Amino acid sequence: MPELPDLQAFSHNLDKKLAGKTVKHIAIINAKKLNVTHQELQDKLKGQKLDKVYREGKELHLKFSKGDILGLHLMLHGKLFLFQDKNENKYTIIEIHFNDDSGLVLTDFQGIATPTLNAEEKAAPDALSKDAGINYLTTRLQKTKTNIKTVLLDQKIIRGIGNAYADEILWHAGISPFSASNKIPEEKIKDLVNSIHTVLKDAEKEILKANPDIISGEIRDFMHIHHSKKTHSPSGAEIKIKEGARKTYYTGEQTLFD
Repeated sequence: MPELPDLQAFSHNLDKKLAGKTVKHIAIINAKKLNVTHQELQDKLKGQKLDKVYREGKELHLKFSKGDILGLHLMLHGKLFLFQDKNENKYTIIEIHFNDDSGLVLTDFQGIATPTLNAEEKAAPDALSKDAGINYLTTRLQKTKTNIKTVLLDQKIIRGIGNAYADEILWHAGISPFSASNKIPEEKIKDLVNSIHTVLKDAEKEILKANPDIISGEIRDFMHIHHSKKTHSPSGAEIKIKEGARKTYYTGEQTLFD
């Protein structure tokens, strides 16, 4: 699943390529979870100029000239493609056609990637927002014994972080993923907030350096810990893996607070 740095890179490139274009037509092929009717989506967006593309949590947002916002959640396997004249990609969810005969398509072979029109604003802050700073996280962590990795993955607490980057962030902060959230001292919460920003922003730079035009897919080769082909951290500690619904990568360098 694309995580925050991937979506940041996608939004950067899509905004550069699509902002300013006018919607000619919307084709909805397989949007099972679309929150409005096909006709309502068409009526709302047809003729509007695309003002900008940006990221919110784990979604891409396309904001149009009248203020309407189309959110795209790629889920596990959603992919985005640009096309000219005609979309030739399989497993289409939705196509956005512009007046210059270019277009953007969202695909997903599982059929669960989700477009949403004008969704309600989420209560949880974005991971890179000032609202997700030390005071907020300290307050939230003090309220739960749940392990810190689970908290970082909870999109109702903080939005945008997924499994791979949770491991990278916690290693960077020196905190074991199995630490009880309410046992983490304030000075380590400061480290955690710093690591969230450092790891996510650095990752976006690495992704764009590896593929300057990326709008789909995942680049993970630069990761220090969450990497199936690496056996040791940059400082030489053995990388351990806990199996489960989501694999957790960690090392003995990280302090367990329990």
